Amino acid sequence: MILALATPRVATSIDEGLAAAKQFLAEAAAQQAEIVCFPEAWLPGLRGLDFTVLPFEREQHALLVKTISHWAKEYKIATIMGTERITEKGRQIAAYVFDANGEWQGIQTKNQLDPTEQPNYIPGNTRQIFEVNGVKFGVAICHEGFRYPETVRWAAVRDAKIVFHPHCTGSDITGTKLTEWGAASNPYYEKAMMMRSRENTIYFASMNYAFRYQESATCLIDPSGECQAYLPYGQEGLLVQEINVEAATGLLARRYAPERYQEGNAE
Repeated sequence: MILALATPRVATSIDEGLAAAKQFLAEAAAQQAEIVCFPEAWLPGLRGLDFTVLPFEREQHALLVKTISHWAKEYKIATIMGTERITEKGRQIAAYVFDANGEWQGIQTKNQLDPTEQPNYIPGNTRQIFEVNGVKFGVAICHEGFRYPETVRWAAVRDAKIVFHPHCTGSDITGTKLTEWGAASNPYYEKAMMMRSRENTIYFASMNYAFRYQESATCLIDPSGECQAYLPYGQEGLLVQEINVEAATGLLARRYAPERYQEGNAE
């Protein structure tokens, strides 16, 4: 299976963002990718950071869903779009999943919010396994994959071969320019990505915004926990990689034995 991990810059309008999304889908399809995934809440942008979030109400939401569905069908590529879900109780960070026929497959919400996100979002409370061309996958969004390993294992024990990890770390205004993937002096994020793969024996596909000062790269981690490939820091683009589905055995995830975690004295 061939995956495409999109790394766009912050969009300055919904129209600009949709035009960029179309370009990414066209490029991914041209390279025979079967799934393309976008970063966390990319349209309209993740709230509470140092960039302007685009106006995004029900009208813009409907336009995004209709347009991405249409282009997924046009380019015959399954698409995972990082966006918002608007509910009566508040906004949720979400990934919308469409198949290569443009059919809506479901939503994975962000259920473990970073404490700084609580003023702007409410958490979701369900998880879902998706499937494209016979390959199962899950989605864990940013903080979930970095701080809550159980969100990734949940998918792995249900035979997910890949967990997609849309995230958002960094800034266009201030920060340190990283130069070496996984360096000891880098923020912990890339080390966490390695562990989510290694501890489950699955692929972990993580994509970030193309910030000037990224704190983690868009990258693909193989089932042994090694970085298979990554985009250079700060570079807008598309990381297209072929994976060996059979290598994602889920061995360590399947050995998880929750019955051994009961409270009480040893017999």
